Amino acid sequence: MPRTLTLGQARRIAVAAQLLDRSTLRPPRPTMAHLQRTIDRLGVLQIDSVNVLARAHLLPLQARLGNYDPALLDRATRGTPARPRRLVEYWAHEASYVSPSTYQALRWRMDSPRMRRLDEQLWREHPETMVVVLDIVGSDGPLTAAQVHERLGHQSGRREHWGWNWTVAKQALEAHFARGRVMAAHRTTQFERAYDLPERVLPPAVLAAPVPDRPTAVRTLVEIAARAHGIGTARCLADYFRVPVADTQRAISELVADGVLEEVSVRGWERSLVLHREARVPRRTRGRALLAPFDPLVFERRRLLELFGMHYRIGIYTPAAERTHGYYVLPFLLGDRLVARVDLKADREHGALLVRTAFAEPEAPGETAEELVAELREMAAWLGLDQVLPEEDIRGDLAVPVGRALAAA
Repeated sequence: MPRTLTLGQARRIAVAAQLLDRSTLRPPRPTMAHLQRTIDRLGVLQIDSVNVLARAHLLPLQARLGNYDPALLDRATRGTPARPRRLVEYWAHEASYVSPSTYQALRWRMDSPRMRRLDEQLWREHPETMVVVLDIVGSDGPLTAAQVHERLGHQSGRREHWGWNWTVAKQALEAHFARGRVMAAHRTTQFERAYDLPERVLPPAVLAAPVPDRPTAVRTLVEIAARAHGIGTARCLADYFRVPVADTQRAISELVADGVLEEVSVRGWERSLVLHREARVPRRTRGRALLAPFDPLVFERRRLLELFGMHYRIGIYTPAAERTHGYYVLPFLLGDRLVARVDLKADREHGALLVRTAFAEPEAPGETAEELVAELREMAAWLGLDQVLPEEDIRGDLAVPVGRALAAA
């Protein structure tokens, strides 16, 4: 019979596996070693252009490391000849940063129907553009799409002579990126990809290693997801890197047979579950963090509901009249529970972190407002903002307690 755990134990396993237990992290001065440890455990940092607080890939690190320097992540994604890149970009959960070895484990995806569709269409309709764009990146990269457009104009004289335009050139770059012919060397301050050839982006040791076949690669991805989650269903593990569930199930069976995963049951979470062999089962956790909408702990919404009892929607994709909790809504973790959610905005012009809504979850403890304000102040300090302010029309049942806690501090 599989081992039986309580729902509270499962939550604590998940919080600890995601490095959100403050007894194990949040160093006073995070270093590259701390960043690397976090990257190694999470396995993926989703990228998104929304900048209401900060870019999406920066926020999960703040939740785990506290007041870290984002320049560390910039160094990790750019690299130097002496220090190869620690992170590269590809389609993982969505557009994401992953380790170079994980990028190689995602190469099977480059030949998927989704990745081939645009590529094959462009080769049929715009073969010259496809060739010339790749040649330009090869000779002059790393280059943004705008820089490639400039060079196309210089080479062609008049763009219509060749029949290409900016849209087709950008599509060509994205098709080459999807198929692995070019990579993102880095993102610019305007959040544009700068494209280059894989041999100039991937570390030499990764380039020299054999590319894993699909079953081996999927098994690697599923194990990364299982280690990052600690405990989860096949759907949880499949969603982490958007791997087909059937492939995930096969990988889980192999990992269980090899003792990497253990089949367990959880009272109150009535689905087939597996536990990673490295997962800790803490008696308590000291979690306290604001979780961005793209944080790995909240990736899979059904998991979030079944494990933490939160029915969560981000808000940014919902018409304003239909939003229940705000626009850019962050769940608030305290201990091993999600006890509140807040809609936040960085008002950089006035140096303030604005609290637009603040809602308590059912059975939130009495200290929720004070703990939330303490975490808001930590986030404001990390963002370089001088103060935390409730908006004049702040909504939510925590609005008054949060306002009092801010006034008392």
